[in-house]
Amino acid sequence: MTSQMSLQNHLLQGLPSKALTSFRAECQVAQLTAGDVLLESDERIRDVYFPTQSIVSLVAKTKDGATLEVLLVGDEGMIGLPLLFGDNRKHFQVLVQKSGTALRMKAKTFTRMANTDRAWRAKLTEYALLRLAQLGQNAICANTHQIDARLARRLLMMRDRSHSDQFYATQESLASMLGVRRSSVTIVAVRFQKEHFIEYSRGTITVLDQEGLERTSCECYAGTPNGCPHS
Repeated sequence: MTSQMSLQNHLLQGLPSKALTSFRAECQVAQLTAGDVLLESDERIRDVYFPTQSIVSLVAKTKDGATLEVLLVGDEGMIGLPLLFGDNRKHFQVLVQKSGTALRMKAKTFTRMANTDRAWRAKLTEYALLRLAQLGQNAICANTHQIDARLARRLLMMRDRSHSDQFYATQESLASMLGVRRSSVTIVAVRFQKEHFIEYSRGTITVLDQEGLERTSCECYAGTPNGCPHS
């Protein structure tokens, strides 16, 4: 089962067969549930996760309770990357957005493999540079682009990582991830429904017009090197 699951995480694809075999032997399949917090900010990293069917957010939080999603991670990536650089604490809250499976590995095992397997470390370093570029793009997006463009982009990103036109996301959760008021999301979501971009019912969102959302989205969707195929 683990062998089949590992092939569903794109970060693992392309690893030499020896490295992939070693990786599979050290992993367990974990079931993640939407709404669960895997880690709080500054909490010690005990396990790393490679989503296969689940989707996870890295969320920045302020002392007064404001939130902003800084990264959205699906089967293109992993959770626990600071370990690669000798940092054993997570600097953002790790929140599950979509229920599903993930490959879980002990932090100590991950660090050992990253330090001893050159091919594995090179793959992770490439991924780290990709995520660094995405963090910069997300910061620009959050500070300069309008809510309609940002919401369109967020819906497209969820669609890509869900590999489906239909997924679950409440207006409250979308507002929290975008760092805006729920009423702002409601206004734009109603407009998107009237324009037949999406259908929304009790938290279930169905993308009806992907091209319409892409036209509305900011350039960050097409331009971000997010490591996630737009399909």
